[in-house]
Amino acid sequence: MILSIPDVLSHQQVAHFRQVLATAPWGDGKVTAGYQSARAKHNLQLPELCEESRQLGDIVLEALNRNLLFMSAALPQRVFPPLFNKYEGGGSFGIHVDNAIRPVTGTPHRIRTDLSATLFLANPDEYDGGELVIEDTYGAHSIRLPAGHMVLYPSTSLHKVTPVTRGARIASFFWIQSMVRDDGERTLLFDMDMSLQRLRQQVGDDDPALISLTGCYHNLLRRWAML
Repeated sequence: MILSIPDVLSHQQVAHFRQVLATAPWGDGKVTAGYQSARAKHNLQLPELCEESRQLGDIVLEALNRNLLFMSAALPQRVFPPLFNKYEGGGSFGIHVDNAIRPVTGTPHRIRTDLSATLFLANPDEYDGGELVIEDTYGAHSIRLPAGHMVLYPSTSLHKVTPVTRGARIASFFWIQSMVRDDGERTLLFDMDMSLQRLRQQVGDDDPALISLTGCYHNLLRRWAML
């Protein structure tokens, strides 16, 4: 499932991020790439443990915790500390698949990358190129979202960022280990949850059919969740 999630960050938060990132210590983006993807990666990135990255990353995590659409779609167990990148001057990232397991720098912890996320911090009219192209069974999907919006997609997907030929494409990116490992099962649960929310608005919380279907949702989650 590829899902666009609007307004993860407010306009005020995006403005704050841009102010901080304007003077941040950008470095070579290859530092977090695996062997294969490093050969295709040409961008800038904030050091994982720099103060700017940690400060802004905490704001992203707080925003995710409040975002009901993200929680329903991702069913997160662990979220990798958000990273930040910038593409400019022809910068790109060729076709690749994200590493399956990522160590969390400075800790003994690792996460399994079930889902990948890109949170856009520049508006599409600020740059040319820079499309996130994600391939799935239905073809290639080209994505450029407004600042503050995020796209969530399976980490198993082949994807790339096309060359930026004008301006700068700035974003936060990170990975999620979901309680439900299988993308197909996660998608079914998300579709059911969205339908239950719409049904609740139509019939109210006390409708017997709604209560029964809600039980089915939680029993499926109980069956599929890995904790």
